[in-house]
Amino acid sequence: MQFIADFHLHSRFSRATSKDMDAPTIARWARLKGIKVVGTGDFTHPTHLASLKARLESDGSGLYHSREGDNWTKFILTGEVSNIFSQGGKVRKIHTLIFAPSFQVVDAINDRLARLGKLSSDGRPIFGFPVKDLVKLVLDVSEACLVVPAHAWTPWFSLFGANSGFDSIEECFGEEARHIHAIETGLSSDPQMNWRLSCLDEITLISNSDAHSPSKIGREANVFDCDLSYEEITSAIRKKDKKKFVYTIEFFPEEGKYHFDGHRACGILFSPEESKKHNLICPRCGRRLTLGVMHRVNQLADRPPGFIPQNAIPARHLVPLVEIVADCLSLGVGSAAVEREYERITMAGGNECEVLLSLDESGLSRIASPRIVEGILKVRRGEVNAVPGYDGVFGKISIFGKEAVLEKLETVAAQTSLF
Repeated sequence: MQFIADFHLHSRFSRATSKDMDAPTIARWARLKGIKVVGTGDFTHPTHLASLKARLESDGSGLYHSREGDNWTKFILTGEVSNIFSQGGKVRKIHTLIFAPSFQVVDAINDRLARLGKLSSDGRPIFGFPVKDLVKLVLDVSEACLVVPAHAWTPWFSLFGANSGFDSIEECFGEEARHIHAIETGLSSDPQMNWRLSCLDEITLISNSDAHSPSKIGREANVFDCDLSYEEITSAIRKKDKKKFVYTIEFFPEEGKYHFDGHRACGILFSPEESKKHNLICPRCGRRLTLGVMHRVNQLADRPPGFIPQNAIPARHLVPLVEIVADCLSLGVGSAAVEREYERITMAGGNECEVLLSLDESGLSRIASPRIVEGILKVRRGEVNAVPGYDGVFGKISIFGKEAVLEKLETVAAQTSLF
């Protein structure tokens, strides 16, 4: 059966995360979005883990469902860990996503991690040992676990990050590199960007929301066609099985908050080419620019843009439905009118992913206005306009507001041309 999975999100015990990120709320929003399998997030946090054990029960496949009410949504046990350590003469900061097949395995992992750091300090705990040792620790507990570098390109806290990352999986993980079968591309990059690196040809590229609030669940996700089980899902990822791992659902990477280079404090937004012209220095304050994901991909790539590897798993780019509705109504995404229309369309269409991915034009026309239908179809065709994100500022994707996007780009250009 074909289903959608979002493996990476956080509980209310992580920093800067909504207090509503608990299992019942996550399950409710996952169904609204059309996400069949969703990560628990933060299984290392003692209070969150206790809540998960109380509220979830195994379905016998390595997945879990709610003990309370609707059990449509399946949970997979996941957590994220931060490693900050010195290697190769630099301070490295790497975030890693861990998949586990059972609460028993989670307990064993947590028992070992608790000897090395304080698990209750945050939903994403911080450790001072090398990340390669994390891989060994986890797989020594159970070879069924899957360890995946999270948001692999973001400037901080990532495998390839410009500020504290590495140039290759082997440099980062050493002898444990053979156990790295996948990376998470993150919001600011997409598979097409990663395809430019031949060293990633055998690596499976997964996409997840990294949601800190319920409404963000499923903004990036993975589509599978296999049995609903932990073993089937993780096997499809490990083997990069194109028959079972069908495609990923992606942000337009320009919308991610580290796509281009820049300096937020000074309002400077540069393409990689513009950054080079300024010697990677902010022309306003003289400090080094934050180099974005595109810049870093360009540094490591050995192929031109547009290259498609023979074994590539496809990707489909989408804009969240609430953003499409807001653009069509010329209102903010948080306005009451936009929220009402979003809920109405989602309920009428079955779920958000069904509306965005599957309904044909006639089906869309039965549940949405002509302008919203046109907006959804334009997004499917990739007919969008973008101001890229930079230095922690999310980018702006516009479907109908091309003039506003061009005005913003012209303003940025005018600012930077003064220097």
